[in-house]
Amino acid sequence: MSEKTVTVELRQQQDYRFDIHFDTTMPVLTSDEPAPLGSGLGPSPVQLLCAAVGNCLSDSLLFALRKFRQQPEPLRCTVQAAVGRNTEGRIRVLRMVAQLHLGVAAERLEHLQRVLDQFEAYCTVTQSVGQGIPVTTEVYDATGRRMKPAPAA
Repeated sequence: MSEKTVTVELRQQQDYRFDIHFDTTMPVLTSDEPAPLGSGLGPSPVQLLCAAVGNCLSDSLLFALRKFRQQPEPLRCTVQAAVGRNTEGRIRVLRMVAQLHLGVAAERLEHLQRVLDQFEAYCTVTQSVGQGIPVTTEVYDATGRRMKPAPAA
């Protein structure tokens, strides 16, 4: 596969608040650090990272299920990032946990286990982020039953 370049431009508005320009067809997104650095008028960089991981995982799961003509909607995803100090005392994202929730019971989805075994490998963002930050992925069906990782026997 050939490389492609994705460009995003950030323009400082004030202090730690930036307008993020994706391209001319998309609305501008404002990011900001929470107080005391910024004023919290938009998502922080850590929140944007969580959103990117969650969005990519959700897209990958949906794509994989739709390949088998399955309808798991509505999907929901929550991503938590543990932020703390590394061994050098610098604040870092130490680990992330993504919880994906299917909109239907597992029994309604054919080939679900096969999809669960494979979909993460196709998630560009999570696989890239995971090279530097441990990312754990959990999947639950609409009844709240954990499907991935498989419940302990």
